[in-house]
Amino acid sequence: MKTIRLREGKERSLLRHHPWIFDGAIARGGADAGETVRVVSHEGQFLAWAAFSPSSKIRARVWSFDEAQRIDAAFLIARCSYAIRTRGRFDIQSDAMRLVHGESDGLPGLIVDRYGHTLVAQFLSAGAERWKHELADALLAATGLTHLYERSDASSRALEGLPEVKGWLRGSGPTDLVLHENGWQLGLNIAEGHKTGFYLDQRDSRRKFADTTRRLGFKNVLNCYCYTGGFTVAALAGMRDHAAQQAAGAGLGGVAGHVTSIDSSGPALEKAAQNVALNGFDPTQTTFMDADVNASLRQFAVEGKSFDAIVLDPPKFAPTAAHAERAARAYKDINRLAFKILRPGGVLFTYSCSGGISVDLFHKILASAGADAGVDGFITERMGGAPDHPMTISFPEGEYLKGLVVMAK
Repeated sequence: MKTIRLREGKERSLLRHHPWIFDGAIARGGADAGETVRVVSHEGQFLAWAAFSPSSKIRARVWSFDEAQRIDAAFLIARCSYAIRTRGRFDIQSDAMRLVHGESDGLPGLIVDRYGHTLVAQFLSAGAERWKHELADALLAATGLTHLYERSDASSRALEGLPEVKGWLRGSGPTDLVLHENGWQLGLNIAEGHKTGFYLDQRDSRRKFADTTRRLGFKNVLNCYCYTGGFTVAALAGMRDHAAQQAAGAGLGGVAGHVTSIDSSGPALEKAAQNVALNGFDPTQTTFMDADVNASLRQFAVEGKSFDAIVLDPPKFAPTAAHAERAARAYKDINRLAFKILRPGGVLFTYSCSGGISVDLFHKILASAGADAGVDGFITERMGGAPDHPMTISFPEGEYLKGLVVMAK
């Protein structure tokens, strides 16, 4: 078994069970890509078993802190089974969910989502790649499924010295699927969609947005970076339920609302329109714009348009802390523009999925955006990833998604 020895004083994070070992922490030792190594302190004390990655700044990712643990197929089976059993303890109103969330589930670099009877996996680290086939067998055995599609085409693979890979790893079948969430149907394509095909981490936020729309009776909603229309469907569902409540209370028909959805991807907008139809909503209640969000927000301000509710769910602007300063300017700009067209009493659901932007920094960015726009507001709720995307005590980096719900004064 190969050993890597750390520099003096660099064992502190491992003693707190943080799973990453950076290249600058290693005094000597190495191994092949994905090979399991014994990690010891400068004094030779055992610290962990880890998967080595000669190309990555994260030079090793910890499998286990137990010296007696063997890193083999049986270990992987046990880890996969435990992660999947844990999901049964969460209240997930969907047939689609994240089953394995990388380091948070003790399986660094492995992401697994379930869409009905199909698994979609990303093998994003050298260790996960080395054990790919054993992991695939373990996942299918634990779920009783037979179909697993690989989406190892994320740009982060290049940091591990790995090529992008995409295709059926086990079984075969259609890649256009439909998931069920909160009583809605949402179509996706596991071969071409973002991540593994859909943003499952926003499940709870979509439910919250539908509930808020129903409760406050939004009539004019703007969904920015709408992708395949998850928040659009949520808004329409809330409008429908509010109208039904009005009709029941007054004996009259409720007033329908309208949702404007913006994205720069034509195929995503087509899927969004299909999702509106799939749920039986009136297509005249929607406008889909194939456009740049920043330019559209500026144009709305020039035209004097305003909205009862706005969703800002942009792509990742800062993959690491090194990109935070530039990303902060981008987040501030879109939030400032959104505040300018949000009606008094209106609600902004704003998000960052950038790991390089902390919760505290995101709040400060929003405060600066509001000040520049001349808008103040109440933060009525903080949002994060759904519970099947867990963050552990020892791995705060797992909290990549953060959101704020702001009611303008």
